[in-house]
Amino acid sequence: MNGAEAIIESLKREKVDLVFGYPGGAVLTLYDAVYKMKFPHILTRHEQGAVHAADGYARITGKVGVCFATSGPGATNLITGIATAYMDSIPLVCITGQVGTSLIGKDSFQEADMSGITTPITKHNYLVKRVEDLPRVLKEAFFIASTGRPGPVVIDVAKDVFAAELEYEYPESVELKGYTGLFLGDSDEIEAASQAMQMSRKPVIFVGGGVVLADMADEIRSFVKKTGIPVVSSLMGMGVMPSKDGCYLGMVGMHGTYTANMAVMQSDLLIGIGVRFDDRVTGIVEQFAPKAKKIHFDVDAAEINKNVVVDYRVCGDIRRTLPIFCKKVLRIKQDWRSHLLPWRAYLDKMKERYPLTYDAKDGEILAQHVIEMVSDYAKDDAIIVTDVGQHQMWTAQFYNFRHSRSFLTSGGLGTMGYGLPAAIGAKLAQPHRQVILFTGDGSLMMNCQELATAADNDIEVKIVLLNNGVLGMVSQWQRMFYGERYSQSQLKTKLDFIKLADAMGVKGMRVTEEDELDTAIHRMLATEGTVLLEVVVPPKENVLPMVAAGKPLNEMVLGAEE
Repeated sequence: MNGAEAIIESLKREKVDLVFGYPGGAVLTLYDAVYKMKFPHILTRHEQGAVHAADGYARITGKVGVCFATSGPGATNLITGIATAYMDSIPLVCITGQVGTSLIGKDSFQEADMSGITTPITKHNYLVKRVEDLPRVLKEAFFIASTGRPGPVVIDVAKDVFAAELEYEYPESVELKGYTGLFLGDSDEIEAASQAMQMSRKPVIFVGGGVVLADMADEIRSFVKKTGIPVVSSLMGMGVMPSKDGCYLGMVGMHGTYTANMAVMQSDLLIGIGVRFDDRVTGIVEQFAPKAKKIHFDVDAAEINKNVVVDYRVCGDIRRTLPIFCKKVLRIKQDWRSHLLPWRAYLDKMKERYPLTYDAKDGEILAQHVIEMVSDYAKDDAIIVTDVGQHQMWTAQFYNFRHSRSFLTSGGLGTMGYGLPAAIGAKLAQPHRQVILFTGDGSLMMNCQELATAADNDIEVKIVLLNNGVLGMVSQWQRMFYGERYSQSQLKTKLDFIKLADAMGVKGMRVTEEDELDTAIHRMLATEGTVLLEVVVPPKENVLPMVAAGKPLNEMVLGAEE
């Protein structure tokens, strides 16, 4: 077979059932193989849409997402999506075309150095110039992307390699110098961490995206149920604990709940599991959890002590280390629930005193209210996707999450335009589940062309467009920290999103009055196919509470009067 057919056959061997992509000159032989071998492929309207869709597919399934792009601008259009996946540890294999081997390095038409460009934002990358290398490279790429700390791998293939022939044989195993994919963890580290629990009176568990990626939410829930230890989460850890669980205090950090932030600041033991201690979580690092001994569970040694210096490290795959830790803690002769009763009672009073709230003026529809209503009416196992900005934070604050792997958002990179293609990928991954996208009028325009992808492929996504006529988070910061100088954050064009949706083949409806909202949400959820529900919301509503940049977590702005 030729190189292109070898790639498709290798994808089959890796049990890939769907690819996203956009063809071009350098990959025409690959797309000819897609056609001849009848391999499932979704044509997006932009390469960035393809990589975000593959990302959404990967986040929901836990499998490796795959996308194709041609050389030069096609490949470079993947960069934002690759960086998005890299920051959030999402397994991808991105296969790009390159100019012919004799033309590489000569500034040839549609040539771009993808190996050089993507080195800082991939777990690994390849430039393939020999067709015989393709089976090994494919096998290694899927192994690297999916083991240890997951991440994206780029395979850049010279154009003539797709057409060259080889005797195809797919490797049964992978042997890489210095990388086995096994991160078992150290028994002594686990023991030391469990012993640290004995002295604690005010412990807090801090869960992040690593718990979601490792599918360890059930382990956390079981442990918390037995011990009563309160839990906070990062943005990426939403859904690990049910939002309404009595032990869950909410999201921690810049737009976290008052109780979550104060619990961290007053705790005597902070147990970070699958977290990066990101700057949006910590505030001033030197003043983060000042009274607490800190435990950090992570598969990546580079993350431990990178941002926050910890007292106990447990470096290894939490699918192994966490169950051992939990069993050791539960063997300690301690009635955990009664032991923590004063701490829990104190936090429960704080939750009652400082709940998340909002205050709508007469006739106003607030985004927070819309999100709460959608949460009430959505199916229990709905997949929730957001773009980036105010609506993203409000969704984290006000949506009632019930399950892990039910929330897709760009956390580390904060990529506007992520939401729509990621929602498409999620729906194709699990078509039986309801997929709801919360987006803003700024974010939606970043990749609005993917409305046509949804329509052309009969992909059902419910889009809640919270239209405030501004770049919401940008204008909030300009309002709070730049003297209300709204430089280039006002979206002056009165874009008709309903006409835009209609032009793309998508049903649309608009709500401007509060008494129309209930009916409109029901109609959106009940209507077949992709539906865009535009809700007009006020432009000057702030996401609160908030910890300003350069402040510690206990210096929170709680209300508009502050």
